[in-house]
Amino acid sequence: MKLGILALIAIVSTLPVAAHGQTKSNDIYLERAKRILRQTPLIDGHNDLPWRIREDSIARGDVSKYDIRRRTPGHTDLERLRQGMVGAQFWSVYTPGEYRDSGYARVQLEQIDIARRMIARYPDKLALALTSDDIKRDFKQAKIGSLLGLEGGHAIENSLGALRGYFDLGVRYMTLTHNVTLDWADAALDSARHGGLTPFGDSVVREMNRLGMLVDLSHVSPGTMSDALNVTQAPVIFSHSGARALVDVARNVPDSILRRVTMNGGIVMVPFVTSFVSPAVQLYDQSTRPLITDLQKKYGSDTAAITREVNQWRASHPEPRATLSQVADQIDYVRKVAGIDHVGIGSDFDGITEVVQGLEDVSKFPNLFAELARRGWSDADLRKLAGENLLRVFAQAEAVARRLQRANP
Repeated sequence: MKLGILALIAIVSTLPVAAHGQTKSNDIYLERAKRILRQTPLIDGHNDLPWRIREDSIARGDVSKYDIRRRTPGHTDLERLRQGMVGAQFWSVYTPGEYRDSGYARVQLEQIDIARRMIARYPDKLALALTSDDIKRDFKQAKIGSLLGLEGGHAIENSLGALRGYFDLGVRYMTLTHNVTLDWADAALDSARHGGLTPFGDSVVREMNRLGMLVDLSHVSPGTMSDALNVTQAPVIFSHSGARALVDVARNVPDSILRRVTMNGGIVMVPFVTSFVSPAVQLYDQSTRPLITDLQKKYGSDTAAITREVNQWRASHPEPRATLSQVADQIDYVRKVAGIDHVGIGSDFDGITEVVQGLEDVSKFPNLFAELARRGWSDADLRKLAGENLLRVFAQAEAVARRLQRANP
């Protein structure tokens, strides 16, 4: 009996050791992912931290009160960025298109101010990046190259002068619309009044090309996507959009457009938005909409009663969870249709309320790369996904801008 126990112990000692739910083989993939991210900047296309700071019940837009040197209530802080091996970040300077307040531009300028003050507050960790070369420089200096992405063309208030002003303040991409159709562009989640872009919308894209500002087609209608691809001379980006063939939501990209992105040389950056990556979550969300409509008819403006009944319904109908594997499926699909040179990551952290299992915050990025490594992705492919594709797109947009500025200063 004693010899049998010793033999069993010897056998068990040779088995893979589980660490935080991972097998030894998975640890190998994770170490490989981390090695790649030490060599190549991981560039995330979309993080809404500036809006999170503005809306925080305590900070209310005060970057000193929302101290990212400490653990924050959201998805992002400096320690978790370090753990996630983030090399560069497009900070979204989002403003809602549903209200005007005193004007979109005022709110937009405040958001740029919050983002720039946040970057300046942590000079040992963050650095304002304005060019593709800046990203590479900052990565070598162990700083997170920090870029500004303007989410929603309503912020230019139909003015190319405002667009140029935002570029001068550091904005390096603009999402043509958010959720509201503009005077010059149709949004994915609103009525298609124009069939895509108007002639002024065409001129916005041309001026973005001339400036060297990336044209972001997340949030826009397929007609706007198509028109922008017809007009642009530079590669486009989708800063946070998935594949519609896998999850049929208006915010995802149809196959016909994915194939055109290949021809354009652009990039689709897959998000961690649960309803964009999980068919089950998307169906669950659809099922709650009639319920909310009925409750609004029943209770009118009594939001407390509506919330109470929705919570009771949710308690008896648990929401399905989106998984890291489903995000990897999205990335695999974009790669299959558009090609390995045209896929990236645009998390949407701090702009989402529900999170993907395994991708709960910015510290979890290496887990996704480990999963793709396990699926057979090569080191070269993982480097392209991490940041090389975005760096190429950005550099090509800068080259187009130099050419256009010579012809039209």
